[in-house]
Amino acid sequence: MRRFACPNCSNEVHFRNSECVNCNSRLGYVPAWDQMFFAKPGDTQWHDGATVYKACANRQEIFCNWLVEDGVEDEHCLSCRHTLVIPDLSSPENRDHWASLEEAKRRLFYSIQKFGLGVGDLVNAGDTALRFEFKADTLAPDGKTKRVLTGHEHGLITINVAEADDPTREKYRKAMGEPYRTLIGHFRHEVGHYYWDHLVWNTDKLEPYRAIFGDEREDYGEALKRHYENGAPAGWEATHVSSYACAHSWEDFAESWAHYFHIVDGLETAGWYGLDGHTPDAGLNRTPGGWSDAGPYGAAEFRPLMDAWVPLTVAMNAMNRSIGLGDFYPFVLSDTIFAKLEFIHGLIHDRA
Repeated sequence: MRRFACPNCSNEVHFRNSECVNCNSRLGYVPAWDQMFFAKPGDTQWHDGATVYKACANRQEIFCNWLVEDGVEDEHCLSCRHTLVIPDLSSPENRDHWASLEEAKRRLFYSIQKFGLGVGDLVNAGDTALRFEFKADTLAPDGKTKRVLTGHEHGLITINVAEADDPTREKYRKAMGEPYRTLIGHFRHEVGHYYWDHLVWNTDKLEPYRAIFGDEREDYGEALKRHYENGAPAGWEATHVSSYACAHSWEDFAESWAHYFHIVDGLETAGWYGLDGHTPDAGLNRTPGGWSDAGPYGAAEFRPLMDAWVPLTVAMNAMNRSIGLGDFYPFVLSDTIFAKLEFIHGLIHDRA
């Protein structure tokens, strides 16, 4: 994530901010420009020369600070319009969970835009577009709880809103022995399945994929059953980025896809704060040096990313230990995992 400054007073603001605490300007993010725009308090429009923008319809509902070009029929921003189902808002906690999910999804869409990946056409080809449903568990008439499973099916990503509850998510993380479980991690993992369908399946990338990740034609249901009964095989850390990645070729790809997103976005953040070994410029709205005009998102070569990422994670782990926290980055990346990440790097940049 890059750094942002208020366009009115140059005070530092953050990606989620809808108002500048220094000058009280109303802030709005335009993904096509990767910029914050400002409007004076009380104004209902944002301007970029001849272009006029309006607030996303969810600005008041869940504090979405993204903008929509005026005249566009859809009242929702690029990110929010891809959510087809929201939880029952008669429950106050569901509104909070929905807001947290959408905030994480905006970070996902930020990366998708930076990579130049498409999200499909909701109007003309809705069944192949990227879509989201946020649902809560419900109580059936017989008193049993009907569970909502987080997952992906042909571009439709369903996420149980309980994942937005920090104590619940931590309980799941511990119960499943995961070193890491976050909302942005869920989003990045699930869209990995969507992009596998579009970038790997039925393309010339399929055979190279199988050589690296394994054969996806293995029975998925049986593979998951075996994984949940027996766990990951001994020594999995040398070949997979997580134990769940061992379950099936598809899950290995999705976990690696999510990890690649973690790395690139983490490096962009580090660059903007001068933590990647490059000397930062004085201004906030700078182009980070060392990669290209697009920063790590535009890196043509994969290895320089890893050469920057590995020492950064070592330093961050040491920082966390210095103040008594768990490791910032509880992963070890082998050459085998590097090869998987490099394959994904090639997929994304060939597509872009």
